[in-house]
Amino acid sequence: MEIIQLITVVALPLLLAITLHEAAHGWVAWKLGDNTAKSLGRVSFNPLVHIDPFGTVILPVLMLVTSGFMFGWAKPVPVNFRALKSPRRDMVLVALAGPGANVLLMFIAAILYNFLPLVPEVAHLWISENLYYMIFLNAILAVFNMLPIPPLDGGRVAVGLLPYPFSRYMARLEPYGMLILISLLFIIPLGARYLGINFSIFRYIILPPVEALISLFEPLTRLF
Repeated sequence: MEIIQLITVVALPLLLAITLHEAAHGWVAWKLGDNTAKSLGRVSFNPLVHIDPFGTVILPVLMLVTSGFMFGWAKPVPVNFRALKSPRRDMVLVALAGPGANVLLMFIAAILYNFLPLVPEVAHLWISENLYYMIFLNAILAVFNMLPIPPLDGGRVAVGLLPYPFSRYMARLEPYGMLILISLLFIIPLGARYLGINFSIFRYIILPPVEALISLFEPLTRLF
């Protein structure tokens, strides 16, 4: 029952987070000269066009039920970087749009916290928890996607900013990016635990900047 209750307050914030994240990539790419995502209907606030059945629904739910931790992904927005007006610079801007959208949602949720006293008591707890997860999940998505590993947004930013030939070497990692992430998040920690070592990339690398980012928005929740 607790898991079902948790899903009811996590589902909406998660859908909004991934939808705006992916739509932002497509919108910025469209404005910078590439209409690939626009022509495919991916510049949209409809979550159905961004959901990956396994990565967005099945895997996160299974992980939430079995471990209390969620990991997943949406369908990547296709971008033809050669169609951009300034491919190297615009690649960075398109990549930053996704995490930027997540930070925007954090800002909106923090402001909405101030209006909780106006919410009927019967819905107060549910809306409060939705806003909490709106801030928490968007912070995780923003930080996680800025890891400098292609095809994550941070990897694309690194490819766009690093001087040649370092950017070329970074770009060559993209076909192996998912394998690298799975290894860092699951395989290596599992092996370390088997050896009696407590190693968690989430706890030691992702969570600290997530907490720091959340702390920046805490004053906005108490404006009134």
